[in-house]
Amino acid sequence: MFGRTISLQLRLFVAVLLSIVLIVGDKFTQGSTTVRTSLNTLVSPLIYLANLPYEVFSFGAKSLQTREQLLTENEALKQKQLLQSEQLQQYQFLSKENQKLRALLGSSAKQPNRKIIAQILSVHSNPYSHQVVINRGAIDGLSEGQAVIDEMGVVGQLTKVGSTTSRVLLMTDTTHATPVRILRNEVRTVVEGMGKINQVKLSHVPHSLDVRIGDVLVTSGLGGTFPEGYPVAIVTEINRDEGSPFAQVYAEPVAQLDRIRLLVVLWRQQQEIISSE
Repeated sequence: MFGRTISLQLRLFVAVLLSIVLIVGDKFTQGSTTVRTSLNTLVSPLIYLANLPYEVFSFGAKSLQTREQLLTENEALKQKQLLQSEQLQQYQFLSKENQKLRALLGSSAKQPNRKIIAQILSVHSNPYSHQVVINRGAIDGLSEGQAVIDEMGVVGQLTKVGSTTSRVLLMTDTTHATPVRILRNEVRTVVEGMGKINQVKLSHVPHSLDVRIGDVLVTSGLGGTFPEGYPVAIVTEINRDEGSPFAQVYAEPVAQLDRIRLLVVLWRQQQEIISSE
């Protein structure tokens, strides 16, 4: 028992003596700095390893929060882009019309169309009918005949309006017709659906009509359904058979009708006047 006590006291004495030597050496010599740096280098991986579970947990929590935030911001940006594209679609038309309107400085400025974003709920597509259902209805102020566009161009128009949903007749439907004009030369014509999601035709085109492949067709504003200046289609094929009374002119819709998800419903000017009254 006594021998064990001596051994413990001796070990304590040696430990205290070594501690004093190290303290003095660390204060008055430069070699201890190198030793301390080496020890820190050796211990650093252990510190990172001990902190790894916390970092993993923090990263996971931040990733989930960031993902939710990104999804929310992404949806908001998509809606903002959709609304802005409605204005961009008219820039080419308006820039050309600006020269003609400069002489009419006394007239009132054209007010921007009222609009609302809608989301597609279901698609009804077959060779005889091209229609989609959207999540907007009469409670949102919609009515039959309103124009519908996407971020690229004209999609179609409302045909049936319920309280909370509405049916959109696509421009490629065989019963749909869109009054248009050729952006290059202002010639007016009509685009009709053929039952093909990626092709429409120009109706009753005379052989003498100045139309070329690549011509951009925009809404003419006639009929009162579609506001003037929205892109509709691009001419892709022209067949001038002298044996036929009319030339066969085909075009491709500007709107991506096979992959639309968000749409913009436009109010007609008459509707805005009535609602304001």
